[in-house]
Amino acid sequence: MRAVIQRVSRASVTIDGQVNSSINKGLLILLGIEESDVSEDISWLCGKISRLRIFNDEAGLMNLSVQETGGEVLVVSQFTLHASTKKGNRPSFIMAAKPDLAIPLYEAFIKQMQVELGKEIQTGIFGADMKVELLNDGPVTIMIDTKNKE
Repeated sequence: MRAVIQRVSRASVTIDGQVNSSINKGLLILLGIEESDVSEDISWLCGKISRLRIFNDEAGLMNLSVQETGGEVLVVSQFTLHASTKKGNRPSFIMAAKPDLAIPLYEAFIKQMQVELGKEIQTGIFGADMKVELLNDGPVTIMIDTKNKE
């Protein structure tokens, strides 16, 4: 499971010309699920993201988590995070999970993030053609891969 986490001042997802969801200060999480992902990946990743100290404290240091700031969260599924560009110029998405596996894991990730944060989070729609708009704050962008727990 891969996540690109962006600290944002605001973010939104538009589908078919209509804003589906939006947040103010918080995190935009682009989530990619691969065939080998399991529920343990969800638990670990949600815990890591919810406690990730990337918001400024009163001294201006990145020392607070989204939990501590009460920030909002928007989760968007993104199979392209598992693109392989090893051969040729057209990416291969063979590592990305098929919808029958990815959808339940995506939904479980959303539920676990809600548990971790103690509040509702916003989402895109799995498989939809989404337009994601954001104002990256910092900019702060972090990538986490459950297969490479550093």
